[in-house]
Amino acid sequence: MGTARTTRTTAVDILELLETQHREVDALMEQLEKREGDMRAAFTELADKLAAHAAVEERIFYPQTMSKDTSEILHESVEEHLAVKRVLADMLTMELSSDDFAAKLSVLKEQVSHHAHEEEEGKLFPKLRASLDPEQRAALGNEVLALFEQLMTKHPAQNVPSETAQAAPLPPA
Repeated sequence: MGTARTTRTTAVDILELLETQHREVDALMEQLEKREGDMRAAFTELADKLAAHAAVEERIFYPQTMSKDTSEILHESVEEHLAVKRVLADMLTMELSSDDFAAKLSVLKEQVSHHAHEEEEGKLFPKLRASLDPEQRAALGNEVLALFEQLMTKHPAQNVPSETAQAAPLPPA
């Protein structure tokens, strides 16, 4: 008797995925602050990851988690993304060795840390852990990961300067 095989995709919890992406961005900023390794490659990776991360949150994650309970945090989050994009757009035009780049990196790190760790991980994610079951979080995680990976092949940081006029729109709660 043969063994039946089923194809099963690995479920990716959306909250774990986003937390992992936050840690990856933190590590890249640390590397840039310490001026270790290939600065250009590290900054390119950081810029692309931040751009793709913001895009997947704005296009998929925030709209699908909008509720009366999350509306305030999500509206604040798109404004925080806008502030991050504005600093990142400035950094894209700078010499990596300049003091101005180092200053902008410090501001970017503060903004990203506040947004990712205090607002999302500290306030939003606990609400979503309580309101979304594991299957919902997995479905959302797989959808977000697919778009993130697709965006990363296209160097999404190049779009950041055109995304600095206003915050991304969100659906009503």
